[in-house]
Amino acid sequence: MRTIRSREFTADRAWGALDVAAIEGATVRLHWTDRPYQWHVNDGEEVFAVLDGRVEMRYRQGEAEHAVVLEAGDLFHAGAGDAHVAHPIGEARILVIEKAGSL
Repeated sequence: MRTIRSREFTADRAWGALDVAAIEGATVRLHWTDRPYQWHVNDGEEVFAVLDGRVEMRYRQGEAEHAVVLEAGDLFHAGAGDAHVAHPIGEARILVIEKAGSL
């Protein structure tokens, strides 16, 4: 057992992560970032939980690009094959649950 104080977590680079758990083929990671990720598509589902900060999540549906601003406590679900990218607004700490080995 362990306690993780997510607001105290930092990394030496954007999207640096602390592996929290591996659960039946899925990983749970705490990420710290102050920079956008890259547009990507996962081969499995992905759940983002913003723990601290704000994140603009951009995603594509067909040819249209959309964006939603996530506040601390908000969740975002990307299904397998959904193109998306996270853009933090300042520093953010995000819990990501995804298929093991996903980008």
